[in-house]
Amino acid sequence: MKQLTLFWHRRDLRISDNAGLFKALKNGTNVQPVFIFDTQILKHLPKGDQRVLFIHQTVSELAAAYQQIGVSLWVFHGNPLELIPALVKEHQIQHVFCNRDYEPEAIARDKAVYEKLKELNCTFSGSKDQVIFEKEEVVKPDGNPYSVYTPYMKRWKENLTDFHLKAYPVEKYAGNFHQDEKAKKPIPSLAAMGFSEVQTQDFPSVQIPSSIISNYQNTRDIPAINGTTRLSVHLRFGTISIRELVKASLSNEKFLNELIWRDFYQMILYWYPNTIHNAFKSEYDRIEWEFDEHLFQAWCEGKTGYPLVDAGMRELNETGHMHNRVRMVVASFLCKHLLHDWRLGERYFAEKLLDFELASNVGGWQWAAGCGVDAAPYFRVFNPTSQQEKFDPKFEYIKKWVPEFGSDTYPEPVVEHKWARERILERYKRALKPTSE
Repeated sequence: MKQLTLFWHRRDLRISDNAGLFKALKNGTNVQPVFIFDTQILKHLPKGDQRVLFIHQTVSELAAAYQQIGVSLWVFHGNPLELIPALVKEHQIQHVFCNRDYEPEAIARDKAVYEKLKELNCTFSGSKDQVIFEKEEVVKPDGNPYSVYTPYMKRWKENLTDFHLKAYPVEKYAGNFHQDEKAKKPIPSLAAMGFSEVQTQDFPSVQIPSSIISNYQNTRDIPAINGTTRLSVHLRFGTISIRELVKASLSNEKFLNELIWRDFYQMILYWYPNTIHNAFKSEYDRIEWEFDEHLFQAWCEGKTGYPLVDAGMRELNETGHMHNRVRMVVASFLCKHLLHDWRLGERYFAEKLLDFELASNVGGWQWAAGCGVDAAPYFRVFNPTSQQEKFDPKFEYIKKWVPEFGSDTYPEPVVEHKWARERILERYKRALKPTSE
């Protein structure tokens, strides 16, 4: 019998074009795939979290796909820091493969696993799979990371070759999987893990909509139509290959640039993990934010009196999704109209978004607050009314989510735009004023 090797699925819930899985199989050993419902993550989530339901459905589909080729996916519920070493001991495993994750907590977890496996004389190998370029692959000529998107994007495109988009032919080495029907393990139920099995939100299709990509530049900013791919949740959990999606996007630069933003934010988080809690531009942490529970609740519930903001928040609360153009407007509104700390909005989105990804969420919120990597100055303040006039002129999106709009029951604006804009500009100027020696 060949030596057993583990492949640990995390943010890569697919078999095809999976870098780490391919490398494990090519290693020529008896590869056993595993997935762990991580209690260290799940303990922070509410019982009805739809992302857990999505992952459970996806893992069940992944197990079925493995079953078709005679392979059992081992699924566990627990702490990986305990489970992975325990499996290594039990099965005398000498090599564990996975795909890399760039979030600070994931890096710390993987370092801890690495150290434990090292004590057991087991190798722990990570691969690049969820981004096109990682770490030092797209940096300035002096080796330092880019902190502005446009030069990063240009270098990203200069570095791109056919090799970076080549799919990993997992199927070629499928004979190296561990095939043992006796080793089959049942998937823990959602109920057993303390989560609800009730689906309250629709999960987007994993199919790449070529018609949307081809016309993306004309439809991406219009929230009332189906003009975006909704593939972000699949990129988040790796049910689609980033290489496959980039290949499909080469014909539309606008769409490709959005995928490059994703790589960019992943690398910003990798190089600057402190941005989870602190502004990228540290001087912006001097801004004196305010907190008004009534105003914050009005924003959360979509009752601000600004219809585009309210429509976006209600869409988010009901569906776990919000159109990207509207995300920018509602984020800017919280920070710059209501003078609330961007971290409050980032945390609220983290709880609600089906496609929540830490790097993009933090990056987007800091962009909205003007304190992130964006080159634009702080005085960009979105006017929610003019944004509505430009991108939802017939109130189609608004009427879908705010049916009482135009009636006596719809609230008056919680703040006046001109006054709010002047207030935030004054507040920013005061905070950013150079301190005297």
